[in-house]
Amino acid sequence: MADIVDIAVGAGSFNTLVAAVQAAGLVETLKSPGPFTVFAPNDDAFAKLPPGTITTLVQNIPQLARILTYHVVPGKLMKADLAQVSEVISVEGAPIRIDCSDGFEVKNATVVAPDIEADNGVIHVIDTVILMG
Repeated sequence: MADIVDIAVGAGSFNTLVAAVQAAGLVETLKSPGPFTVFAPNDDAFAKLPPGTITTLVQNIPQLARILTYHVVPGKLMKADLAQVSEVISVEGAPIRIDCSDGFEVKNATVVAPDIEADNGVIHVIDTVILMG
């Protein structure tokens, strides 16, 4: 089975996320055994950000890394696991609100493709980039 990075690269709908992970130097981390749960914004999610945001973040690697690690949770948490909790703590350290009462929402994002299993965890595709706070 492919790891989280290889799945994201192969999917073709995570080009911005993959470029951001590379710029932030997080590729090796996300290729490690983990396991990780990744709330992965697709390219459409990044396109919703205000113009220039991605360029600004790529020029501020610590902030970019902080935002990216906010999308990652230690452990392999499938949708069924997440339905049992109201929040999880990200690798970045801040809580992420989970709501499976009516669909599957992670903070202000809707999960559009849950439970994509990887060798080192699971990916839940989200339609919005989530931010701390």
